[in-house]
Amino acid sequence: MEIVARPWPALWSLVIGFFMILIDTTIVSVANPSIMEGLNADINSVIWVTSAYLLAYAVPLLITGRLGDRFGPKRLYLSGLVVFTAASLWCGLSGDVNTLILARVFQGFGAALMTPQTMAVITRIFAPDRRGAAMSIWGATAGVATLVGPILGGVLVDGLGWEWIFFINLPVGVIGFFLALRYVPALSTHPHKFDIPGVLLSAVGLFLLVFGIQEGETYDWGTIAGPITVWGLIISGIAVLVVFVVWQKMNKGEPLLPLSLFRDRNFSLANIGITTVGFTVTAFTLPLIFYFQLVRGLTPTESALMMVPMALISGGLAPVVGRIIDRVNPKFITASGLLLMSVALTWNALLMHPDTPILLFLLPSAVLGFANAGIWAPLGTTATRNLPPRLAGAGAGVYNTTRQIGAVLGSAAIAVLIQARLAAELPAVPGGSGEAAPTSFAGALPESLHEGFSTAMAQSILLPAAVILIGAAVALFFAKPQPLQGWGTPGVLPAASAGAEGAGARAS
Repeated sequence: MEIVARPWPALWSLVIGFFMILIDTTIVSVANPSIMEGLNADINSVIWVTSAYLLAYAVPLLITGRLGDRFGPKRLYLSGLVVFTAASLWCGLSGDVNTLILARVFQGFGAALMTPQTMAVITRIFAPDRRGAAMSIWGATAGVATLVGPILGGVLVDGLGWEWIFFINLPVGVIGFFLALRYVPALSTHPHKFDIPGVLLSAVGLFLLVFGIQEGETYDWGTIAGPITVWGLIISGIAVLVVFVVWQKMNKGEPLLPLSLFRDRNFSLANIGITTVGFTVTAFTLPLIFYFQLVRGLTPTESALMMVPMALISGGLAPVVGRIIDRVNPKFITASGLLLMSVALTWNALLMHPDTPILLFLLPSAVLGFANAGIWAPLGTTATRNLPPRLAGAGAGVYNTTRQIGAVLGSAAIAVLIQARLAAELPAVPGGSGEAAPTSFAGALPESLHEGFSTAMAQSILLPAAVILIGAAVALFFAKPQPLQGWGTPGVLPAASAGAEGAGARAS
């Protein structure tokens, strides 16, 4: 274990970059109309501005996590930050939508290089009895960034233009680079052999699966080109990933994904939990924002500001939760947070009527803040607590991959459900037949349709409310953390973790 004397400056340096890349997963959503107008693009092209980023972000995470173990998390993080920042400049200077999409691919790849390294560094420089406080900062960053993205995007687009949602990354990236260069320690590397077949299988399998799920709604879950169909891609992706897992088990050298990670019950369960969180956080915002803008007439900035209580409470409680989870079994905090999120989303659904006083929605937003504070840090701590240093990057790569796949599933599922509920609630309206998205109303939804539209959005938001309950149930099966011994001294591993590392080495 490479515990350092002053780990907190390193953590805050990493958080800057982590916050920036997570904001870019949501900040573009409010800028889409301006991008369409500025670049004379159609809706399908603009959707790819986000899709290309998410695809390039999700697919390499398993590989980049392992690269951090091999070449050092600091080196990979700084490289990713350079790629991400340069690609941000390229995005802002793009003169056509195709150039913007290509730049977003590079931006997503830079994010994939960075993300696993943040968790890996926390795992390696903080003793487990202090890791909860550190992970609470990481978790609060993840939770708050998903909300700040639309708010910041709305302000920048309204005030300066869509280009500035990318230009804003330049000073942040430069500052983050020099802070990380100074404060993040150069941790020891581990001489891994690179599993080339594993790299190819995982990349192809994840690409087919994520692309199929992400773009299913675009192609109406049918034919993409010639004999290629959406479901064909999804099934092929699953099949390739099954082959990947079999290869990892058969590989007598050193597999890309050490299956020994999943011998840790808490690591396996935490990955299921974070998948439901990724699904829910991505899915619930779309029907809620549609309701705020199309039924209540709020601007993009005003609708995003309805999430402010969630961001403030989540950020304020993060340090408190961090101190608590170092002392108690985190499963109760995690299960409570996940349950609270379901309660808050159900509350939103019950409030979603055309004549509900708008300020009442600040109450479930506040409950979401309490929920977020109890989710991200306890889940992250539970997943990484028993990881040996040589597998920290691999574990972080798996954890972030499952989160991203959950997000893609949430995005696809909520789009399908919204279309279905609109078809049921607005059967006589163009667009209500399921042939057009609710965005086709272009902010001018007739008042006579407000009740039906509100009902459709309320019914849609119940899906993520149900999915997050699965995560709450899973959290109840977390094993009680083992007593910590010997973590205070650099280079000293507790017996349990030393054994785990040995097992991992034997498995490899």
